[in-house]
Amino acid sequence: MNILLWLVLGAVAGWIAGLIMGERRGWAGNILVGILGSAVGGFAASLLGWGGVDGFNLYSLLVAVGGACILLWIYNMLQRRVARS
Repeated sequence: MNILLWLVLGAVAGWIAGLIMGERRGWAGNILVGILGSAVGGFAASLLGWGGVDGFNLYSLLVAVGGACILLWIYNMLQRRVARS
Protein backbone atom coordinates (compact mmCIF):
# COMPACT_ATOMS: atom_id res chain seq x y z
CA MET A 1 0.00 0.00 0.00
CA ASN A 2 2.91 2.38 0.69
CA ILE A 3 4.14 2.09 -2.89
CA LEU A 4 0.69 3.04 -4.17
CA LEU A 5 0.60 6.09 -1.87
CA TRP A 6 4.06 7.19 -3.04
CA LEU A 7 2.96 6.83 -6.66
CA VAL A 8 -0.08 9.00 -5.92
CA LEU A 9 2.09 11.56 -4.13
CA GLY A 10 4.53 11.51 -7.05
CA ALA A 11 1.74 11.96 -9.58
CA VAL A 12 0.21 14.87 -7.70
CA ALA A 13 3.60 16.51 -7.11
CA GLY A 14 4.58 16.06 -10.76
CA TRP A 15 1.25 17.43 -11.96
CA ILE A 16 1.51 20.51 -9.71
CA ALA A 17 5.14 21.09 -10.72
CA GLY A 18 4.11 20.77 -14.38
CA LEU A 19 1.46 23.45 -13.87
CA ILE A 20 3.94 25.74 -12.14
CA MET A 21 6.67 25.25 -14.75
CA GLY A 22 4.33 25.16 -17.77
CA GLU A 23 5.19 21.55 -18.69
CA ARG A 24 2.90 18.82 -20.01
CA ARG A 25 4.31 15.32 -19.68
CA GLY A 26 1.27 13.02 -19.37
CA TRP A 27 0.41 10.87 -16.38
CA ALA A 28 3.48 8.60 -16.60
CA GLY A 29 5.80 11.59 -16.97
CA ASN A 30 4.12 13.32 -14.02
CA ILE A 31 4.66 10.27 -11.81
CA LEU A 32 8.30 9.98 -12.85
CA VAL A 33 9.02 13.68 -12.39
CA GLY A 34 7.19 13.70 -9.06
CA ILE A 35 9.02 10.67 -7.67
CA LEU A 36 12.42 11.91 -8.81
CA GLY A 37 11.46 15.38 -7.61
CA SER A 38 10.65 14.09 -4.14
CA ALA A 39 14.13 12.55 -3.99
CA VAL A 40 15.73 15.82 -5.15
CA GLY A 41 13.54 17.87 -2.80
CA GLY A 42 14.20 15.56 0.13
CA PHE A 43 17.94 15.78 -0.48
CA ALA A 44 17.82 19.59 -0.76
CA ALA A 45 15.64 19.90 2.36
CA SER A 46 18.05 17.68 4.29
CA LEU A 47 21.01 19.82 3.22
CA LEU A 48 19.18 22.93 4.38
CA GLY A 49 18.37 21.30 7.72
CA TRP A 50 14.61 21.19 7.13
CA GLY A 51 14.31 17.41 7.24
CA GLY A 52 13.40 15.20 4.33
CA VAL A 53 10.28 13.55 2.99
CA ASP A 54 9.16 11.36 5.86
CA GLY A 55 5.51 10.55 5.29
CA PHE A 56 2.41 11.22 3.27
CA ASN A 57 1.54 14.76 4.40
CA LEU A 58 1.40 18.35 3.17
CA TYR A 59 5.06 19.01 3.99
CA SER A 60 6.13 15.99 1.94
CA LEU A 61 3.97 17.18 -0.96
CA LEU A 62 5.52 20.66 -0.83
CA VAL A 63 9.05 19.22 -0.72
CA ALA A 64 8.23 16.89 -3.64
CA VAL A 65 6.73 19.73 -5.70
CA GLY A 66 9.75 21.94 -4.98
CA GLY A 67 12.12 19.15 -5.97
CA ALA A 68 10.14 18.42 -9.13
CA CYS A 69 10.28 22.12 -10.08
CA ILE A 70 14.05 22.10 -9.55
CA LEU A 71 14.31 18.95 -11.65
CA LEU A 72 12.24 20.45 -14.48
CA TRP A 73 14.26 23.66 -14.38
CA ILE A 74 17.55 21.73 -14.67
CA TYR A 75 16.11 19.61 -17.49
CA ASN A 76 14.97 22.70 -19.40
CA MET A 77 18.37 24.37 -18.96
CA LEU A 78 20.12 21.27 -20.32
CA GLN A 79 17.70 21.08 -23.26
CA ARG A 80 18.44 24.69 -24.18
CA ARG A 81 22.18 24.09 -23.95
CA VAL A 82 21.94 21.02 -26.22
CA ALA A 83 19.72 22.88 -28.69
CA ARG A 84 22.32 25.65 -29.01
CA SER A 85 25.10 23.19 -29.79
